[in-house]
Amino acid sequence: MLALAFPTIDPVAVEIGPLAIRWYALAYVLGLLLGWQYVRYLAEKRIAGLNKRHADDLVVWCTLGVVVGGRLGYVLFYHPSFFFANPAQIPLIWQGGMSFHGGLLGVLVTAVLYARAKRINLLSIGDAICAAAPIGLLFGRLANFINGELYGRASDVSWAMVFPTGGPEPRHPSQLYEAVLEGFVLFALLAAVAHLTRLADRPGTLAGIFFLGYGVARIVGELFREPDAFLGFILPGLTMGQVLSLPMLALGLFLLLRTPPARPSDGGADR
Repeated sequence: MLALAFPTIDPVAVEIGPLAIRWYALAYVLGLLLGWQYVRYLAEKRIAGLNKRHADDLVVWCTLGVVVGGRLGYVLFYHPSFFFANPAQIPLIWQGGMSFHGGLLGVLVTAVLYARAKRINLLSIGDAICAAAPIGLLFGRLANFINGELYGRASDVSWAMVFPTGGPEPRHPSQLYEAVLEGFVLFALLAAVAHLTRLADRPGTLAGIFFLGYGVARIVGELFREPDAFLGFILPGLTMGQVLSLPMLALGLFLLLRTPPARPSDGGADR
């Protein structure tokens, strides 16, 4: 069976003496920095009630939510027995193990706290964050591919690859599928709605599209991704990633079907 050669790339992007910076770390940094700049742009041009200072604050709050929530989500959702038996391993983020759904919950908590502290519409904050989130997802999935992790199920498609830690069978490069769906396609959809329509004038619309779009993209992507060896299928034919995406579908539909008032046309104060 023919298969594409996996493009072996050193997981360490930059090494300066004892300091080694991995692609995965760079993905987080690039995603947060580019996402921050995009949120600043949206706050100035498109989302009323926010300004650049809010965007600057949010990048700090969201970074904390992503890191803490992402790690705790991985601990609780994917490997609780191991970490409960080895609690000293929980803070060792650099050894791998982050959960998107956990990071999402962490960001939701920090967004609620920030909205209450600054007396800002939570849905406006959610719209800005969700519009930028696919940027980080794109880089994160590309880093997964570079690391040869979270590979797909065995397949005989012509573009299947033999991953270094995936055994001798050619597999779907599911990380690239997810990078396209969760990153590029979702970002393009949200950007089109934000800049080419008036739908984004309704607070919560961009957040609703993100939750619904990500839920669909993740559920589809998981059809090609090999389930985690230590979990397998949670329910018949369903992976943990698919199960955790179901509440996102429900939340996305709720936000899109509700009828909140439009944002003020003057763009809000303190811009």
